[in-house]
Amino acid sequence: MNRIKRISTELLQKYPDKFGTDFDANKKTINEVAVVTSKVLRNELAGYITSHRRKEAAQQKAIISEDSEETEESTDE
Repeated sequence: MNRIKRISTELLQKYPDKFGTDFDANKKTINEVAVVTSKVLRNELAGYITSHRRKEAAQQKAIISEDSEETEESTDE
């Protein structure tokens, strides 16, 4: 696992509620919770975390829509 994934995973495990789907907000959060001296590293971490959170949100939305379709089909029968 490369260092971006490793560090991002550690940050998400330690602070799951502090990160969201907004890149700029994630950059600020990283500055608050970690000591990152490199702007490039901070941006890469924030980008990975943002991408990860957006994928999670899309998966949850897909699961919810599948569940609602199944309940509609069962009520139609």
